[in-house]
Amino acid sequence: MRRPAHRHLSRGKSLNKPGDAVYSWIKLLHVTCVALSFSLFFGRGLWLFTGTRRALWGWLRIMPHIVDTLLLASGLTLAVFIHQYPFVNSGWLTAKVLGLVAYVAFGMVALHYRRSRLVARAAWVVAMLVFAYIVSVAITKQPMGFLAPHVF
Repeated sequence: MRRPAHRHLSRGKSLNKPGDAVYSWIKLLHVTCVALSFSLFFGRGLWLFTGTRRALWGWLRIMPHIVDTLLLASGLTLAVFIHQYPFVNSGWLTAKVLGLVAYVAFGMVALHYRRSRLVARAAWVVAMLVFAYIVSVAITKQPMGFLAPHVF
């Protein structure tokens, strides 16, 4: 039985196949995009809620789309590498995808809802909590993420 490509990389063993190096670079790109995506979202939220005009800068409107596209593409590539697919054979990837949908929804409310600043700020905080949940699912490879030790 063939072991998934990601297993031996997580144990710190040396890279010995050409695909291992590619996997490592794609994973590095993915993690970098995760950090950039969160930083851009956090910064845009702060600037919007403090009234700073930086939130209107053109690059702040474009850069998140570029980063998030790279993030999604690298995530899909990693899923193919490890032969695990959301809604097919991987509960933790399914949880990440559902979390991503919630993150995008709360993020849209946070950054675009103009009727109530309280609702927008609450959505911003919830979006960041959902983001933390998604990262915890990625780290633990468990659908419950950081909630798993406290459920049962």
